[in-house]
Amino acid sequence: MAQSERPQIYLITPPTLDINTFPDQLAQVLDAVDVACVRLHLASRDEDLIARTADALRGVVHDRDVAIVIQDHLLLVERLGLDGVHLVEGARNLRKVRKDLGADAIIGAYCAASRHDGMSAGESGADYVSFGPVTPTPLGDGTIAEPDLFAWWSEMIEVPVVAEGGLDDGTISALAPVTDFFGIGDEIWADDAPVDKLKHYINLMS
Repeated sequence: MAQSERPQIYLITPPTLDINTFPDQLAQVLDAVDVACVRLHLASRDEDLIARTADALRGVVHDRDVAIVIQDHLLLVERLGLDGVHLVEGARNLRKVRKDLGADAIIGAYCAASRHDGMSAGESGADYVSFGPVTPTPLGDGTIAEPDLFAWWSEMIEVPVVAEGGLDDGTISALAPVTDFFGIGDEIWADDAPVDKLKHYINLMS
């Protein structure tokens, strides 16, 4: 990514959401800000709930010419008319996933803070890799994706990179020159005014 380009926005849905109100909330954000992709990320393993949520969001997203991917449930991609899948296990089985979904599907891989996993994912056909969290969190093993990882990746690797997890004003400002996308979810959905919060973040990226 050229240093003069501002990173793109990759929206991540809340892990739990109200199917009756969230589509309108999402539409407001998409109408206010340019978004490259939306990830359906639900904590639930209820197939019916996932399908109903995907149906409720797909039209909202596609009507605005934005892509929508689902986290991990690759068998639901074609059935639900989605554009691809985000794999939390990084490069594992990625070549098979690419073969199953075809060349046109979007396949992303979460690689925590592992340069090796990111490179493996890229070599296996990932359209993007994501690293994070970028600030300390009590979740996981405490490992964070340092700015040096993004700086190295943006200089050496052509596969687009996403920064996600624990974003705040400081990390967004620091990582803006060295990441292609910011994966933004709870950072705005937990706010009373998601659109205003996202616009605030975008201002920090310039």
